[in-house]
Amino acid sequence: MSDPQTNTSQKANDLADRIIMGAVALEGYAEKLSTSDWQRKVAGDGRTIGVVVHHVASSYPVEIDLARLLASGQPITGVTMEVVDQMNAKHAQENISVEKKETLELLRSNSKVAADSVRAFTDTELNQAAAVSLNADAPLTTQFFIEDHALRHSFHHLARIRATLNK
Repeated sequence: MSDPQTNTSQKANDLADRIIMGAVALEGYAEKLSTSDWQRKVAGDGRTIGVVVHHVASSYPVEIDLARLLASGQPITGVTMEVVDQMNAKHAQENISVEKKETLELLRSNSKVAADSVRAFTDTELNQAAAVSLNADAPLTTQFFIEDHALRHSFHHLARIRATLNK
């Protein structure tokens, strides 16, 4: 991957900006939640809002590592919905009492690192495709993977949290 200081990929910069946009939206919404809302379970999920926000924040490094793998032309193997569900369940158990301040700091920090990492991708790397086990081994591009995971993740969970709280 190229040096982020010299990368001029508008596509990579746009993706990174949208990662930050989603994280900022989730952070802004979560910041205003009461303690009881933070502890409320997300409808259809079972995890508390706090755990879900922490889940988004802590997922960025894994999502970016997998995107780097694709960018290098390597397939993503062994990642299935069963594996993801197990990881999410373990994360929920280990973070049941997560604090809002700590979680929002992690969201800010990890989303910035993720965005900076995406800015380092070249257009060639973003266009690189390889099999992704999570998607039936479809040959997906790095750009699609970033959009479907690191970028979409915060928007997806924010929508579910808003629907739960009807606000």
